[in-house]
Amino acid sequence: MMVNNGFGDFPQELLRVVEVELLLDRMNEYMWRESKEFCEYPIVKGGSFDVDLYSACRHRRNLCKRSIVDDLESDLAEMGNHSEANLPVNKGFCVYHAIEGSYEGEDYPVGYDGTTRMGDYFRYLVPTVFASIEDFPEPLRRGIAVSDRLDFTVDRLLDNECINEYFPTMYQG
Repeated sequence: MMVNNGFGDFPQELLRVVEVELLLDRMNEYMWRESKEFCEYPIVKGGSFDVDLYSACRHRRNLCKRSIVDDLESDLAEMGNHSEANLPVNKGFCVYHAIEGSYEGEDYPVGYDGTTRMGDYFRYLVPTVFASIEDFPEPLRRGIAVSDRLDFTVDRLLDNECINEYFPTMYQG
């Protein structure tokens, strides 16, 4: 799952999908268990998660990784399906966030030593049990961009300028 808040690019192949905004809304509703259309969900993964990299801007008040993990675990206990940690723990999704900011350098992924730019995606949450495309209802799978180049267990930073190289095709079934 890639969260960009208007900063990272979308793969061009995804943008070519007919009624892509509606499709992404339907996928989002499904992921958050808010879908009236798709009410059957995969078995809860029951895994755990790790925080890999995290936003300096979003967590500027406290950059302590243990504190961020504690907050995510607390949110999961309180909010369940509506917490961000639910995505890796129960759904098995990696969560990547785009580097944001009102100016270049305001935000960066804490824990990453290389050069980054606004819009690059960094791996934020990593599940211990991974999801697969089959975890989505068949009608939603056409909204999944596919990469034969990335390994989400290894790749921590995605260069925004290479997004189309990373995701050259859409899932075809």
